[in-house]
Amino acid sequence: MSSHGNVREVMSFSRAKRLHAVAFAAAALAMTAAGYPLRIAHAADAKPAKIGIIGTGHIGGTLATLWAKAGYSLMLSSRHPSELKSLAKSLGPNVAVGTPRAAAAFGDVVLISVPYGALPQVGHDLAHELHGKIVLDTGNPYPQRDGPMAEDARRKGTGVASAEYLPGVRLVRAFNAISYKDLASQTHRSGELIAIPLAGDDAQALAVAQRLVRDAGFEPVVVGGLAQAKQFDVGTPVYVKLLTASQLREELGLTGAAPHKATSSH
Repeated sequence: MSSHGNVREVMSFSRAKRLHAVAFAAAALAMTAAGYPLRIAHAADAKPAKIGIIGTGHIGGTLATLWAKAGYSLMLSSRHPSELKSLAKSLGPNVAVGTPRAAAAFGDVVLISVPYGALPQVGHDLAHELHGKIVLDTGNPYPQRDGPMAEDARRKGTGVASAEYLPGVRLVRAFNAISYKDLASQTHRSGELIAIPLAGDDAQALAVAQRLVRDAGFEPVVVGGLAQAKQFDVGTPVYVKLLTASQLREELGLTGAAPHKATSSH
């Protein structure tokens, strides 16, 4: 083949790649505009985001099941990783088991679902692995279980308190206001989906959290910044109450309110 033919083929291939990239970008913009943020993966990477789960109990284990079905790659962890092997095996080849440190290092997103009293230790021990990552925090402070720190967290609000215990992360409060039984039974239900309230100060973290809520089979409702997480803490009228998105917004007085402007660290 002549050198001119080679050049034409290379130019043709490059043009095709450019057209493919433009088409992909247009599709991505359309999805984002429609309220479906892209998974955190490179544009050319077809693999779903990796999620590390620290604390694979009732909430963490249920979310692991839902996200595995949605196609995510997961690493489960707990204080006793060997006890999670059967769950991981049942969820398929994209689910592994490791230590909390390994799960924190593995995940593009990290779900922390531990007793609230353990949160300061998790933040201290895994500070390096968690730094700069999107972290979803599901824990709730109970004084009878977690001691005085739980009383302090309830006074401040969990969004503010958790941010102090997990410095350097891109924190979102999520999945704390639904019982694990409802999380398992109400997923992808017919009709209007059950709402999951979210709070965070980072725009991209909130966008990713909204996608994860949708992929779990629920409807995300951004309540505001971390300080506003107090509106769906333990003891509030909406805590563990099954509400649609419109009902939740009405309960919290969000109807017609100006949307919260989260910042973006990226």
